[in-house]
Formats: sequence, structure tokens, C-alpha cells
Amino acid sequence: MEEIHRQLEVFRRGCVDILPGEKALIERLEEGRPLRIKLGVDPTISDLHLGHTVVLRKLGQLQELGHEIDFVIGSFTARIGDPTGRSRTRPHLSAEEVRRYAETYQTQAFRILDRERTKVFYNAEWFDPMTFSDVIGLASRVTVARIIEREDFARRLAEGRPVHLHELLYPLLQAYDSVALRSDVEIGGTDQRFNILAGRDLQESFGQPPQIVLLLPLLIGTDGTRKMSKSYDNYIGITEPPLEIYSKTMSIPDEIMLSWFELLTDLPIARLTEIKEGLADGSLHPKVAKKLLARTLVAQYHDEVQAKDAQESWEQLHEPGGSRGRAPLDVPEVEIPPPTGEGGKLWVVEFIDRLRFTTRKGDPISRSEIRRLIQQKGLTIDGVPIESTSAMVEPYDGMIVSKGNKQFRRVRIPEGG
Repeated sequence: MEEIHRQLEVFRRGCVDILPGEKALIERLEEGRPLRIKLGVDPTISDLHLGHTVVLRKLGQLQELGHEIDFVIGSFTARIGDPTGRSRTRPHLSAEEVRRYAETYQTQAFRILDRERTKVFYNAEWFDPMTFSDVIGLASRVTVARIIEREDFARRLAEGRPVHLHELLYPLLQAYDSVALRSDVEIGGTDQRFNILAGRDLQESFGQPPQIVLLLPLLIGTDGTRKMSKSYDNYIGITEPPLEIYSKTMSIPDEIMLSWFELLTDLPIARLTEIKEGLADGSLHPKVAKKLLARTLVAQYHDEVQAKDAQESWEQLHEPGGSRGRAPLDVPEVEIPPPTGEGGKLWVVEFIDRLRFTTRKGDPISRSEIRRLIQQKGLTIDGVPIESTSAMVEPYDGMIVSKGNKQFRRVRIPEGG
């Protein structure tokens, strides 16, 4: 019983809800076998951000307990698109787009999960062979009234906006993944409550023991108000350079720092309690705590050496006496050919264009966006704002250029330039 309670603490950490209750989970653990724990993901994006890692990290913790992790790639359902939280129908993805995203998603997910101990499934394996008769049989197991209980469907119908038939089928398809795998546990964000509970209902209709549901909170993004999302430009990608991860973390509001510690790090509960109490009684300055959070996150997705360098670089750029003119240690490098114009100078817009700064979606910024940033003093060279869109720049090897306080580039000019 002691081992079960130890495992229960791991299941509980960071969870919003365990359904239908902890008693059901304890009964499943008492069977004394590894549980089949499922996470289903539709690969509709190319890169993962910290918000995605909340459920992946929980899977990793449960994997360490010896449970079986079933990682379901929605190779079929991604072509439909999960309507959860959507005010309009998602655009369809091609099978090739889904395959490409799935490869990237897996590569990044295995930075958190143990590849050798994770079973990967593609749900097209059981959906592609289905006949239309099979689909009708599956659909007969759920009522339309039950499906339109979903908040997003009900809201769209009340507002007179369309809900397409294929969207109504999506929860049923996600639920069938649990039937196909005979899942003991399914994990997901709080926005997936309806879909995962549908899995319990469908398993019962097939005569299977219904899965336990673990719901985790949605991570609040760097703006401190909305869930982390590329659409809101409030995300931190797990493959971003160390200094960018560190800088973006330092920009978050103090109010969400504790939830980030809990959901994104493996610090012991006793240490988290110390941090919480220190912030409450004023013995721990929020900036000091935030530096610990930023360094911890960089170390998780890069390593401790790069985390240390990122902290030193950030302090050089942002703290009094930090030597703004000195080059930060950890900055992405961009090689540009030696300028051939008069005096070895470049028009500033052309120069910035060559450094490949990106938008919130990861696309290169346009020249019109470069001009706007200059007008807003949003671009700096060695810590000094660029004042004019008509300025000329004489690049040199080692020059540091920044876009805001989150993207940095170090200029490299080939020898002989």
C-alpha cells in the first residue's frame, strides 16, 4: 500500500482533476501491473512549446514509475481537426502535412519521453480500414444530444454559426482510440475533458473497463492572461536558443511564476514550498526566483552549461553594470558576406533582413515590419536603438543585434571580409 500511495502522489502532482475519483485509480493500481496510459495528439503544428510539455512531462513521470505509455499520433483525426475551443471549423490538413508534422512532433516529444519505453501508434491504423458500415455502427453508440452538450458546439449553435457533421464525429473518433488500445488511463488538458470522458463511455459500451481520466491545467502564456499559444504570440518553443528561452521566461508576470515552477520543472515539492513561502514573506525576491526558473528551463531543454551562459548573457544585457556593449555569450550566429557597397556599409533595412529575425509564427520578418520596428525603437545594435530607417550600418564580426529583448543575433563575417 505504501508503494501505491507513493505512485498516487506522482499522479496527483499538478493535476486539476482525477475522474471518476482517486478511489478508481487506486483500485486500478492495486491490480499490480503496469497501467496503459494514453496521450493522443493531433500533429497540426511543426514545433512544440512549453504549453505542450505539461502533459508530456506528466507522462514522463508516470513512465518512470514503470507504466506503459501509449503515444497516439492522430494521423487520421488530424485530417479532420479537433473542434475543441474553436469558434469556427478548422481547415483540413493533407495526409502529407500530417506526416511531416508528426515526424517533428515525435522528435521533440522524445526530448521528454524515453523513446525506448514509449509505444507509438497512428490512429489511421484502425480508422483507414473501416467501412462506412463500421462508421455507422460506431456512431450508433452515442447520441447527438450528448455530443452537442459540448460547450463550443452549444455556443456556435446558439450564435447561429455552423457545426459540420464531421466535427460532431471527432469526439467519437478520439474516444475510439481508447477502445482500440484498451487504455487504463488517458491524460490531457482541461480543454479535453469532454473528449476523454467520451472515451470512458465508449469503452463501457464495448464491455471494457472505463479509463481513468487525468486532467492537467492549460499553461498560461508569457502575457500572463491567456493559455500559451503561437496564435497569441505568448509562447516559448522548446527548440528555441537558450538565451531566447531565458529572456522570455524572465519577461513573465510574477503572478504566474509558481504555476510554471509546478508544471514545468521537477523541483521537489519541499523546494517549491520554500519558494512559495519566500515570495510570500518577502525573503525571496521575485527576480531571483524567476532567474532560477529561467535557468532550470534552459537546462532541461539544452544543458546546464548553456543555462549558465544564458543567465550571464541576460544579466549583461539587462542589469546595471551588466556591460551592454559586451557580446552576450549565447546568441545565434548569422554569417553575412562582406558588404561591397561604399565604405563597406549596408542600408539598415537590408542589413536586418539578412539576420533572419522571425515573427511569432516563425516566419522571417518582412522589410515593412523591419521599418515599423525601427520606428518603435524595437531593434538595437550593441544595445543602442536604431534611430532611422534610412541609416547605414557598417557590420563587423561579433556585432550583436536584438529584436526586442527576446531575439538576438551575432554577426559573423567570413575571414577576409
